[in-house]
Amino acid sequence: MLGPAFFTLIQTSIHRGLASGLLLAGGVFLSDLALVLFCYLGATQIIYEGKNSLIFGIIGGIILIIFGIVTFKRKLHTEGQDLHLKKPGPLTFILKGFFLNIANPFVWIFWMGVVVGMTSNLGVNSNEVYVFFGSLLFTTLATDFLKCFVSNKIKQYLNPKILSTVNHIVGILLVVFGIALIIRVFLNFAWIA
Repeated sequence: MLGPAFFTLIQTSIHRGLASGLLLAGGVFLSDLALVLFCYLGATQIIYEGKNSLIFGIIGGIILIIFGIVTFKRKLHTEGQDLHLKKPGPLTFILKGFFLNIANPFVWIFWMGVVVGMTSNLGVNSNEVYVFFGSLLFTTLATDFLKCFVSNKIKQYLNPKILSTVNHIVGILLVVFGIALIIRVFLNFAWIA
């Protein structure tokens, strides 16, 4: 999917390195796993109840906007500079991946559709359901890892100006995704109310 997590995954792998990108991908995987479990257990009914969907949509949009502004303003440092900046820890990248992915309502809709479709076809407690979702989640994680590896490999061909442009583009995209999410949630809420 070409959403906020996709662009951030590529940007992080290029800017912060392979390990940071893999940690971000791990956070995305954990949010996908949580969403599958929530959908499977029916918890999405709580989130999509009237005002709750408005609140979750606004919070998700704000998270995307904040990540976008931080990404846009991030300064690049060349190799010759003496860096005394603290590099974010592993948990930061995992949480960033988790919240970027879980804040995207299209990811919720995707997983709800898949869970409902598969459980209605295979049964709720079928072993095939567990194998299907395990395989699907593993494939998603493997694909995200591949994006990290490819992004990290092209890093050597990018100069600081291009890297700065990538940061600006990703930052703008995240802000746009956040604003679009908030607008869409308000429009949907106004339509329902």
